[in-house]
Amino acid sequence: MKYGFTKEELLVFGKWDVEEVEVKDPALKNYICLEPRFVIHTHGRHANIPFAKQKVFIVERLINKVMRKGKNTGKKMLAYDIVREAFEIIHRKTKKNPLQVLVDAIINAGPKEEVVRLKYGGIAVPKSVDTSSLRRVDVALRNIAEGARLAAFKSKKSIAECLADELIAAANNDPSKSYAVSKKEEVERIAKSAR
Repeated sequence: MKYGFTKEELLVFGKWDVEEVEVKDPALKNYICLEPRFVIHTHGRHANIPFAKQKVFIVERLINKVMRKGKNTGKKMLAYDIVREAFEIIHRKTKKNPLQVLVDAIINAGPKEEVVRLKYGGIAVPKSVDTSSLRRVDVALRNIAEGARLAAFKSKKSIAECLADELIAAANNDPSKSYAVSKKEEVERIAKSAR
């Protein structure tokens, strides 16, 4: 019993165990929070505290990213249902724990270096910099949600199916099928040329 809850009560969506998940990237180990929650909703307690979002459960962070833009804005229960359905589809297609697929997708979709603009005597010069681990997770989640949103727009597929496809493609590190991985590779290519 952890936090006064049984192991069954702490399963994600009542089905998937967090303890089976392994973060393979040592740089992101402290930034992908896999501490199980009874309810995947923190009510924004971390909002005004610097670096507090690294303590927010990773599934809730995905739900919050899905909740943004357009028709989903502010509708957390709708976003919650989308992510739950996407996890069901991932499990059906891959026979893996969807949390492991999510973690692998974040590791593969987070850019390792980016470009900043430095001013030298009134001239803007691009300069390549390493990306912090927290920003890698943020950008990966944002691009995964954006890729699912773009795939579902004017499509017969539901947003949950598109999110599942995006997560599977990102977990397999497939830039031809994954919007997030192709964005990462584009950013890293620009950064490489600005070294």
